[in-house]
Amino acid sequence: MKKFFKILSCFMLIFTFANAKDFTKDTLIVGTNATYPPFEFLDDKSEVTGFDFDLMAELSKRIGFKYEVLNMSFDGLIPALKSGKIDIAAAAMSATPARKKAVDFSNAYYFTENLFLKCKDSTDITKIDDLNGKKIGVQLGTVQEMAAKELNGVDVSASEDIFVAIMSLKNKKVDAVLVDSSIGYSYLKKNPDLVEFAKVPDGSEGFSLAFDKNKYPDLIEKINVEIENMKKDGTFDKILEKYDLK
Repeated sequence: MKKFFKILSCFMLIFTFANAKDFTKDTLIVGTNATYPPFEFLDDKSEVTGFDFDLMAELSKRIGFKYEVLNMSFDGLIPALKSGKIDIAAAAMSATPARKKAVDFSNAYYFTENLFLKCKDSTDITKIDDLNGKKIGVQLGTVQEMAAKELNGVDVSASEDIFVAIMSLKNKKVDAVLVDSSIGYSYLKKNPDLVEFAKVPDGSEGFSLAFDKNKYPDLIEKINVEIENMKKDGTFDKILEKYDLK
């Protein structure tokens, strides 16, 4: 019996390495959803920029890999990883237990919370319980969508773009928006007619880069090492400061 399990373990190890890809040879395709400032958004030239892509540029330089960016819907990122359409998802993606069953993640590089927003003149909403019977906007496929669906008596309106959810709130088409706090505070700075009324843990392990199962174990290990090196030498903090993140 011991011999059988030893052979089985060897087979699984061989399968894992056979499934792994050499990231040094080909140009990697990095999928994102560029509607999530300051982590990923389109600049004046309609090119993807933001914290995640300054981080990606630095990692590619330090580790030695080439990449191209593919902008797509957030809820399509994991299916794209599984189908091989993209190699990495860099999209402020939270490493939840459910997602970890489907894909591999780097170590978390940024931690955040769930932030509830409302219009400043919405006096009938002061706490989460006041959302019972109300309509709440979220981005499709996010941790916030899952959290909103767990609230009692709440009608959840999911949009592919968080900007659409914010505009729906400003136009009174929804009563509140549930968003990642780092993104939410960015919108609050630009929209004085909106305010926060609650903030809670998001239940995830933090933002991470995502990869299909067993495809890039060596790359993930190198990324984890280099992110720690960036934190030690000050590079990581400089990128945080550039995008007004803490």
